[in-house]
Amino acid sequence: MNERPNKVPRRMEQAILNALKGGVVPRIGLPYITVGRKNEIEALLHDVDIISEGGAAFRFIVGRYGSGKSFLIQAIRNYVMDKNFIVADGDLSPERRLQGTRGQGLATYRELISNLSTKTKPEGGALTLVLGRWISSVQAQAVGETGLEPGDPALAKAVDQKIYAVTAAVSELVHGFEFARLLSLYYHAYLEGNDEQKANVVRWFRGEYTTKREAKEALGVNLIITDDDWYDYLKLFAVFFRMAGYAGMILFIDELVNLYKIPNAITRQYNYEKLLAMYNDALQGKARYLGIVMGATPQAVEDKRRGLYSYEALRSRLAEGKFSRPGARDLLGPVIRLEPLTPEEMLVLCEKLAEIHADLYGYQRNIGTEALADFIRLEYSRIGADQNITPREVIRDFIELMDLLYQNPAMTMDELMKSEDFTYAKSEAVSDQTEQNFAEFTI
Repeated sequence: MNERPNKVPRRMEQAILNALKGGVVPRIGLPYITVGRKNEIEALLHDVDIISEGGAAFRFIVGRYGSGKSFLIQAIRNYVMDKNFIVADGDLSPERRLQGTRGQGLATYRELISNLSTKTKPEGGALTLVLGRWISSVQAQAVGETGLEPGDPALAKAVDQKIYAVTAAVSELVHGFEFARLLSLYYHAYLEGNDEQKANVVRWFRGEYTTKREAKEALGVNLIITDDDWYDYLKLFAVFFRMAGYAGMILFIDELVNLYKIPNAITRQYNYEKLLAMYNDALQGKARYLGIVMGATPQAVEDKRRGLYSYEALRSRLAEGKFSRPGARDLLGPVIRLEPLTPEEMLVLCEKLAEIHADLYGYQRNIGTEALADFIRLEYSRIGADQNITPREVIRDFIELMDLLYQNPAMTMDELMKSEDFTYAKSEAVSDQTEQNFAEFTI
């Protein structure tokens, strides 16, 4: 078997097929299977340039379940990490919201901070790595500028001045004074080899202190991160990361539908108010070096009874203008609506997956382009498929076909597609029925 160019590593092939068959987005190997979405990616990359120059951006990626929201978010995440951005991603859930009476907002902050990732640590947990890199880079700059040897008391003083310059810039922002003080504490704990103090500072940055008294005893700081102000600290981190040598920070928050599913109208409104405050901050220039990308379903945005449009201040900002229509969407606005992939794009994707499947299981690919085209025609022959079919459904069907053909060499693709055993992957539409898990009780 001839090796094809750009051969995918086997561990990536396994991860790609397992993830796609399970209906989720693989964390690795996306460049090998990215198809379409060129215009959407270009629009988001324009934001990336603005963020690296000191601006801020806020985008909603809107599409049905399985339409490629999470895929697009993951593709952009991988790209911006290569461009020296720090990224943090998290999904909203019944326990993680933007605002809550029982710490749900803080839970979202903790999730984002624990998933902090860089190019050298893409799996998350990069906070201590970034703090260490910051101190090392400041020390290296001081050595370069003064010519002094490490260990010289004069060098320590020069480093102190550079640390002070960073903390002074951060302290001008809301809550910046305490944040700067903690950075200074971390630096001196680093110099003294005080691992316990370093761990206490990191614990504070992660939002793990629950009372001011506990923080005061451990660090001498009479302030903790709370449900009300967690977003202010993310803005501080964005500025600090820039000063630590990164291009900026981008937050990826998916499953916004979980705000739409909140049964209590007042709680829902509080969350939409928080979302509006974050949106205004980014677009009015109050945040710097910060990008926010949120994934949502059309119902979660457009439902005027419970969605974002139920909050008039958000509706007036996010509603499409009179000139946008399917096939001609404004991708420079705050909302990027994902159009269905074309049958031609799905055919290209299936060809890529057929190559990966054949290589992973060590057989000669025996499905030609015409057979793939027949499969795509069958999938798109469903009633309403032109608007309602999603890549997730087609991909799961196709990988199932590949698996069956591999396990049953005597069968042909045509036989399988016409057999009663072959069933379509079920579409997952969003319901506005409240699930039991989302019910709220206050004792």
